[in-house]
Amino acid sequence: MTRYASVYPLVTARVLARPFTYEVPAEAGKGSVVEVRFGNARRRGVVTELDVPLPDGVEASAVERIADAVPAPLVDLALWLADYYGSTPGRTLQLVAPVKPKRRKLQASPASRAALGSEELEPASLSEAQRRALARIVELLESGGGNLLLYGATGSGKTEVYLRACAAALERGLGAIVLVPEIALTPQTVGRFRARFGDGIAVLHSALTDAERRDERERIASGEARIVVGARSAVFAPVERLGVICVDEEHDQSYKQESDPRYDARTVAAKRAALEGAVAVFGSATPRPESWERLERVELGGRIAAPLPTVRVIDMRREQGYPLSAPLLAELGGIAERGGKAILLLNRRGVAPALHCRACGVSRRCHLCDVALTLHGDGSLRCHHCGFSELAPATCPECGSPDLARIGAGTQKLERELAAKVPELEVIRLDADALERPGALHDALTRFAATDRAVLVGTQMVAKGHHFPGVELAAVVDADTGLGLPDFRAEERTFQLLTQLAGRSGRDAPGRVIVQTFQPDSRAVALAARHDVREFLAGELDRRRALGYPPFRHLVRIVCTGPDAAGPERALAELKAGLGGGEELLGPAPLLRLRGRHRAQLVGKTDRPRALAARAAALLSAAAPAMRRAGLSVVVDVDPQSV
Repeated sequence: MTRYASVYPLVTARVLARPFTYEVPAEAGKGSVVEVRFGNARRRGVVTELDVPLPDGVEASAVERIADAVPAPLVDLALWLADYYGSTPGRTLQLVAPVKPKRRKLQASPASRAALGSEELEPASLSEAQRRALARIVELLESGGGNLLLYGATGSGKTEVYLRACAAALERGLGAIVLVPEIALTPQTVGRFRARFGDGIAVLHSALTDAERRDERERIASGEARIVVGARSAVFAPVERLGVICVDEEHDQSYKQESDPRYDARTVAAKRAALEGAVAVFGSATPRPESWERLERVELGGRIAAPLPTVRVIDMRREQGYPLSAPLLAELGGIAERGGKAILLLNRRGVAPALHCRACGVSRRCHLCDVALTLHGDGSLRCHHCGFSELAPATCPECGSPDLARIGAGTQKLERELAAKVPELEVIRLDADALERPGALHDALTRFAATDRAVLVGTQMVAKGHHFPGVELAAVVDADTGLGLPDFRAEERTFQLLTQLAGRSGRDAPGRVIVQTFQPDSRAVALAARHDVREFLAGELDRRRALGYPPFRHLVRIVCTGPDAAGPERALAELKAGLGGGEELLGPAPLLRLRGRHRAQLVGKTDRPRALAARAAALLSAAAPAMRRAGLSVVVDVDPQSV
């Protein structure tokens, strides 16, 4: 009997965002990756539905061969993702489909307990709070799944709970996925999973080649690797019979994809768990307000091995030294004298954030973006948005004055100041500039761990997931960097950054934290100094409830770009009129020019994000020819991380 199936070709064009009917062999199933003739080319496609009727007047081609397979729940996940985020099935199915047709390989049985590494099979006993958390996870695992928030201070034992939850899944013949924000910055987490489960884990991240990614995928699909550790895209790993998804540092904004499809891996993890009857565990010391409000909460409490560090707030309005205040220099001098380690965070790269002429008042700015150029140590001025670079001038190009001032400080200037004022300390810089060379991150972290008198200087990456013995001091050089940003999450991110950095100090001995700020009375700074997560989240939720921000409403952000300032605003004004008055729409409002393109945005507050995004997409599709002629492009972002 001839069978027909709906197949989505893996193409990105929106005009082709629909299924096509093909004749398939008897062994085809939902999720089969097939090769088909599509137009004048051969394409891969994914079978999404079997035994469909052949449309009248259509002569269906036969698929040429079955190349691979995608688990059926991942097909459903990809189709949901396309609908929710306003993407196309062709794009979202590419997230779950294999990179290339797989090679023939013998099937592997999951790794036995004997192969997992004896030294880690019997780890240290759990605390009472950890036992309660694990018991609740197992209860959900055995009753059809669910979501929960695992909340506890840095050092409270969240990773051990993840490890035990994964082991519980394996014991029941199930698999597990563990998501981390940026895998290169969390080598210790990966190391703990390797030590506990040996070859039973696979690691997925963006630095893998296509061949490496294919090989890891085959290990996962065959059952050789039943636990997957990886960054954002690992949420799509082809784990059969998924039992647990752990999302570590669930507050981190890097879980949001910033290109089409603009998915949030945390939302996708919850949806995949629902589709497969799995448990999604979201862990953080500084949870998002959305998670705090919506999820069942299991609390671990404070640190297991040591108390949280004491925090001293330095009011920089009363200090002469910048970027190093007298109290911070005194602390660093003590470390230089007796030995130890410190971590300093300054969330700006370069030597100075701006080069400013004192005579005419003009700052050097990027000619493509509406931002100041940052001065770097090699004498260049660089744009951190588009990458434009030029040599720093000796005199002002506008008026010829030699009186050029370096405004503020960046990590390179801080590195020089430390070398001059505490030369006994080895200074190791960790920022995007320092990590351009392959292997630089590993080398920097290895040096810091091995040196007895060292200070690690860097941007926000120094606050992510590192646990180094002997770190007794953590300092935020300028806590105000993010507070002035025009973003409803500005205070949340500042609070998280300060609290997470404080967690790097005093893991194995009493620690100290210094916070330098010009706004010591701001909520984010004052409550982070007290480690008061509950009070901060309570206030943040009250504010968001009053203003209609997440988690109480969803946001849909529509950004239009064009060659002139008027075009994007005019296009969004027309879109707003077409959407009507059924939703709360803010804007259009101009944004900073970026990479030579003028920008504007329209933001919708809604209880029905999919419906609003779909209506916007339909209107924009109808207007596409006119927009192309005007040189305009548009992006629709559901649940954006910034507005």
